[in-house]
Amino acid sequence: AVADDPKPDADTVQVLRDLANRLRIHSIRATCASSSGHPTSCCSAAEIMSVLFFHTMRYKQAEPEHPDNDRFVLSKGHAAPILYAAWAEVGDISEADLLSLRKIHSDLEGHPTPRLAFVDVATGSLGQGLGAACGMAYTGKYFDKASYRVFCLLGDGESSEGSIWEALAFASHYSLDNLVAVFDVNRLGQSGPTPLEHCTDMYQKRCEAFGWTTYLVDGHDVEALCHAFWQAARVKNKPTAIVSKTFKGRGIPNVEDAENWHGKPMPKERADAIIKLIESQIQTNRNLTPRPPVEDSPRISIKNIKMASLPAYKVGDKVATDRAYGSALAKLGHANKRVIVLDGDAKNATFSEMFKKEHPERFIECFMAEQNMVSVALGCATRDRTVAFVSTFAAYLTRAFDHIRMGAISQTNINLVGSYCGLSIGEDGPSQMALEDLAMFRSIPNCTVFYPSDAVSTEHAVCLAANAKGMCFIRTGPPEIAVIYTPEEHFEIGQAKVIRHSANDKVTVIGAGVTLHEALAAADRLSEQDISIRVIDPFTIKPLDAATIISNAKATGGRVITVEDHYREGGIGEAVCAAVSGEPDILVHQLAVSGVPRSGKPCELLDMFGISARHIIAAVKHTLMN
Repeated sequence: AVADDPKPDADTVQVLRDLANRLRIHSIRATCASSSGHPTSCCSAAEIMSVLFFHTMRYKQAEPEHPDNDRFVLSKGHAAPILYAAWAEVGDISEADLLSLRKIHSDLEGHPTPRLAFVDVATGSLGQGLGAACGMAYTGKYFDKASYRVFCLLGDGESSEGSIWEALAFASHYSLDNLVAVFDVNRLGQSGPTPLEHCTDMYQKRCEAFGWTTYLVDGHDVEALCHAFWQAARVKNKPTAIVSKTFKGRGIPNVEDAENWHGKPMPKERADAIIKLIESQIQTNRNLTPRPPVEDSPRISIKNIKMASLPAYKVGDKVATDRAYGSALAKLGHANKRVIVLDGDAKNATFSEMFKKEHPERFIECFMAEQNMVSVALGCATRDRTVAFVSTFAAYLTRAFDHIRMGAISQTNINLVGSYCGLSIGEDGPSQMALEDLAMFRSIPNCTVFYPSDAVSTEHAVCLAANAKGMCFIRTGPPEIAVIYTPEEHFEIGQAKVIRHSANDKVTVIGAGVTLHEALAAADRLSEQDISIRVIDPFTIKPLDAATIISNAKATGGRVITVEDHYREGGIGEAVCAAVSGEPDILVHQLAVSGVPRSGKPCELLDMFGISARHIIAAVKHTLMN
């Protein structure tokens, strides 16, 4: 039977039932072998997985990463064993490999990661899969304009997460009719029942209120599931939710629908009897071959993106780095048709509206839902379909930290840009001031942290980020600061710039963004008193150019001062301290924002909180006296 037929024939139905039971057996065996895992969470989803992988989804079995394949996101990542079991039945994993689940040398980890070809985004921190699925569906509908569809399996427990509802709102707003969310309503969470238990009509009302076409099904009835997926494929202009009533631990005597079995493998002495019982219900040993996909997504390349011209700024021009980011982005959009931008209703302040004006079809307004915005970007960037830039106020990215952290585990290449950072935003006050963003992004593995200090270096940062592997963060701000680099200046990740030096420099001062300009002002005033200092612009805070910092520190008697518009913890000062920690004779004096700031004029705040030119001068003199 083909899935274009609303009713599969009796043979197909039986094979799908048998496949569901085989998936159960694989999940029980694998979790037993590792003495850990979530077999009961797998058992509730067995029929859903069987119907999706062997009846509904269209994909190339031998090419899991093919761009035209239907996408599948396991948002309830702890049910990973049943995903691995499905691919074992498809033929991509051997049965012996399944038994290496959760072992140190196995790619079959406790929760799915893209170390496996058939996993697009890492899941397991609950509530994040649907946002990523939205990004894949948006890309399929609006960028690729292709036939592939996206299926996301969610747990009922994770449906308490706010990010799920952000994603439900997003999908409906953008009419993602190529997206299907399947709720595995098995009644039980980790430590007890879920708030709605088996009230599937409440899930239905909520999904419908969010603008989704919603079907209620018995999640253990393969015919009902086949029919629901068939209906979903015919819905136009709306996403579809399939609310499946299931039982946790389905098919396991005394465990089915019982509490306190979450995350517990079956006791070894009981496993054989359980498996025999499930095997006794299997009537066929046939497999079903998934239908091949429609091959209609465009061939694209996102490698080696180059700007068509040098930055159009002159030394001495006064330009805010956030404005420079906006114009660099618009320019980058002309360099490659796959550059996309996501923003959280801040486009007139982040200046991403400059990109929107020139490339409206590649701009995604995510509204005030920063968690979902990051997850959507992760989905958009999968399978190298786009180069995604995500922008908002740097302070608001902190609420998406968990999604950013999962992006690193997903091996993503998305670029995040935080504008409106630090005290230098002024009157809006501390709720808007990002003062912990550098610490956050420095703590993310394989994340490059750019902190450009003028318009030219900002434009270079944007282009370097577009081509960099791993995540990137660019910190920008609203103060209009002088352009200090010529358009021809060459920038590289991990390469600092010594922008003021002479043979008799006494102290090395390291600043970035607005504090670099305070350091230059301090250098001017100190030179009038015959004290010369060296000034370094790190450009990237991670990786930090330790060699340049150390050699210049040694040339200035081991005296270093760092000054940053950020809290002391985890910022530039601590990065520099770590970089020089192996050197015996270098002393670092850190100037940073101490305590929670307040509203005021930027220059007043820089002075009040100890990071203005006046404080740099005092620190230089103090350092020289000691």
